[in-house]
Amino acid sequence: MAKLSATKPISVLLQEAEHVGEHTLKRVLGPFHLVMLGIGAIIGAGIFVLTGQAAAQHAGPAVALSFVVAGVTCALTALCYAEFASLIPIAGSAYTYGYATLGELVAWIIGWDLVLEYAFAAGTVASGWSGYFVSLLDDFHIHIPPQLTATYGNAMYLYQGHWVLRSALPTGVDVSALPHAMGIFNLVAFLAVLAMTAVLIVGIEESAKFNTAIVAIKLSVVGIFLVIGAGFLLQHPHLAAANWHPFIPPAQGPGRFGLGGITAGAASIFFAYIGFDAVSTAAQEAKNPRRDMPIGILGSLVVCTVLYILVALVLTGLVSYHSLDVADPVAVGIDATGVRWGSILVKLGAVFGLGTAMLVMLLGQSRIFLSMSRDGLIWKWASKIHPRFRTPYVSNLVVGIAVAFMPALLPIDRLSELVNMGTLLAFAIVCAGVWILRRKHPDMPRPFKTPLVPLVPILGILSAFYLIWVLPLLTKEIVVLWLLVGLVIYFTYSVKHSAVQKALRND
Repeated sequence: MAKLSATKPISVLLQEAEHVGEHTLKRVLGPFHLVMLGIGAIIGAGIFVLTGQAAAQHAGPAVALSFVVAGVTCALTALCYAEFASLIPIAGSAYTYGYATLGELVAWIIGWDLVLEYAFAAGTVASGWSGYFVSLLDDFHIHIPPQLTATYGNAMYLYQGHWVLRSALPTGVDVSALPHAMGIFNLVAFLAVLAMTAVLIVGIEESAKFNTAIVAIKLSVVGIFLVIGAGFLLQHPHLAAANWHPFIPPAQGPGRFGLGGITAGAASIFFAYIGFDAVSTAAQEAKNPRRDMPIGILGSLVVCTVLYILVALVLTGLVSYHSLDVADPVAVGIDATGVRWGSILVKLGAVFGLGTAMLVMLLGQSRIFLSMSRDGLIWKWASKIHPRFRTPYVSNLVVGIAVAFMPALLPIDRLSELVNMGTLLAFAIVCAGVWILRRKHPDMPRPFKTPLVPLVPILGILSAFYLIWVLPLLTKEIVVLWLLVGLVIYFTYSVKHSAVQKALRND
């Protein structure tokens, strides 16, 4: 049997990183673009959607502490990502890093895992985008049939002029007295994914400019929400006192409030931090990756963690955490202030903001496919580059169509849980890879060095596996099933076409 632990030589990876020509990706991204790319992905469904769900289901007002826990875990991993991204500026992210350090089989597992991660991440964002977009249209008395705004079998109720899920209704409302409809297919989310796919196919430079413009709008909207919300709470301190008490609700079972709820909340929102992983997938499109990639990864993480904590505090102060298990919790929060123009602005910012998050997730997915295809581990069509746009257009198109069906058919909570599992597994492997590479090649020049090795990688691995442990059992079972399907593909196709395996057989 071929050597499944064979690694891809660092020298080969560095040669690939230097290739130029019409069949390669364009190097057009500077440090500012990379930071904005990370913010575009991180400030998305996490802040506009999952903050409310994590508060309602796991942590209560202490969801702010959940973001602290998740942020610390991410900081440990981000330092490892920064070292790898500056050392091996290739589009494959954790997949490429695993290939260089832990061997082909582990690289396949993490690459296949990243396929799941990015696909479901884009689906999660699209689902949240749909909720905000429909709510915004309702404010202008433009109504989309509720059957086309929810997944199959979900009941929608007409309450105060808006079609909402039952979980969004205030406690005590008699649903039997409300008009209702059953969801069939979330057409709004489906079309949103296809639109972002079209933007990506046109070109990375155009996509980056589009992302930067929208991120500026998104950050402005988050700032306006914080100013309006904090100002309202200063005028009504009794509201915050009531909604923040108790700050850590009493435990009601495993992962339901209490200290265990804080860590369960951290695991459930970990999806929010996938953005800096997405930055690393753009390494082959950075002008000076050895300098710029650490700036993009660490810069976007710091900015976004601070914003997440502030938004979580203001949101749970404005509205009881019991009422935040909805697709548009930030809109619910701003509605509580009574500032109508603020409500419309926040919804508009969420629509644009979630759009850029979708864009970056789809970009990351197609770049993982590109790297795996060039290594011979998946089919050749995934690495075809458009001669004019210089983008992996076939991969973009296939991924976009497949992802478009996910938010149309699956509820957002299931999507985000699957993303969290994939993200945490990728983070653990990147941390392990840095430690192994330091031992194998201690003298290799490193433009950025992770501090306190092996302590930082070990803490990153342990914290990632702990958060995996507290995820729901069903999530773990689905991911294991996905990996088993991937192993079937690996042993029936990949080992026969792998460039590394062919080189070993020819030696």
